Amino acid sequence: MHEDLNGKTAVVTGAGKKTGIGYAVAERLASCGCNVVIADLGRPPEVETPVRTGTREEMDAIASELGKRFGVLVLAVEADVTDPASIARMAEILRERCGHIHILVNNAGASFGVPADILSYDEAAWIRTIDVCLLSVFRVSRAVLPLMLGEPGAIVNTASRAGKVPPLFNSAYAAAKAGVIMLTRTMAKELAGRGIRVNAICPGQIRTDLEQWRFGLEASFYGSTIEAREEEMCRTIPLGRIGDPGDAGMLVAFLASEASRYITGQAINLDGGQCMEL
Repeated sequence: MHEDLNGKTAVVTGAGKKTGIGYAVAERLASCGCNVVIADLGRPPEVETPVRTGTREEMDAIASELGKRFGVLVLAVEADVTDPASIARMAEILRERCGHIHILVNNAGASFGVPADILSYDEAAWIRTIDVCLLSVFRVSRAVLPLMLGEPGAIVNTASRAGKVPPLFNSAYAAAKAGVIMLTRTMAKELAGRGIRVNAICPGQIRTDLEQWRFGLEASFYGSTIEAREEEMCRTIPLGRIGDPGDAGMLVAFLASEASRYITGQAINLDGGQCMEL
């Protein structure tokens, strides 16, 4: 249950819809007694992506639901993680409404222009993917960190198995997530002396709308079905199943809590055993 999280305040980006990892993280932290800020775009993205963002209505509904269920303060804040001005506005809201921030979860991410090999990948889509998945971690961390200093805290970044094991036709996402892993390690070294631990989670196959889109794409490419593609994928996972967003929520809560007080600079696999590295 991580009772030490009770009364702390956490910010989770990309948490504005119930079908993603961000919501599961916010739900788990709220269940531990955390006050939670859910940050998302709050509107359709300007560039088409297979993963939709949370609408303002969804964000408000999630905030109301989690607040009532767990008796904590849950605040919904619109933030575009690619826009420094939007992030600055979010940070000011956090300063005014929350004061000190104990936990930051950089979870927002998306992939644009896929599937595409390196010869056909649209450059604007490639750069947009890097912007959302990697540069956002830098921007949001830099804006929120001043509100975290002075007390022990934790940052958890959502990387990916794709940052360690290269996928086909999705090079920008893989490069971005590999960058998140190295940024996590750099931040961990820089912030250790200030009492801030920084770790990353590396999900493999997790049952989100992005994963369902991927299975549908592969089924169309191979002339198969979504169910058949999922069964084939499960045969590559030692634990034999697709992960649940709640699995990510539990891992993030652990990394945010005193239970992991001697862990920093790590990129922890969450993939049912697919990637077993030294």
